Amino acid sequence: MPGRYVFPGGALEPEDERPSGFEEALPDPPAAGLDEATRQRLAAFARAALRETHEETGLLIGRPAPDGGCLASDAGPVWHAFAHAGLAPAFPALRLLARAITPPGLSRRFHARFFLADGALANGSPSDSDELQAVAWYPAGETAALPMPGITREVLRRALAEGAAAPGSRVPLLT
Repeated sequence: MPGRYVFPGGALEPEDERPSGFEEALPDPPAAGLDEATRQRLAAFARAALRETHEETGLLIGRPAPDGGCLASDAGPVWHAFAHAGLAPAFPALRLLARAITPPGLSRRFHARFFLADGALANGSPSDSDELQAVAWYPAGETAALPMPGITREVLRRALAEGAAAPGSRVPLLT
């Protein structure tokens, strides 16, 4: 979406279906309202969220991990980046915030799951990529004027509402 502010993300890759080599305990998903496909593949979606965030923004969402994890020989590049940085992916901090599908009757453009994590877990400096430009942290009060799709605006509204309950949390990343 050229010229529009969106969250980092993309399709599941084969590596997202394999364990990262780190502890992958996720918070319990919502008790109601979660489709079976999401429930069954929640770990893969979480891996994809962390991978895409790193690929598109340069950020690693993680905590210090002195042991570096137990990477398998086929571990993807993002898991090597975490290990090299001395970090463990922050799987336990990820919260499934929303699921969005293009409404019926329109050409299929997305079927996305949105995760939220405390920005204090973001390691590194936001940087542009081949897919995203103007990657930065934006103050919540300045986001209303940014051009963004309706779904991004709605997910941001939900993220900010949840973040208000967590004093000291950084504003969600917009790219």
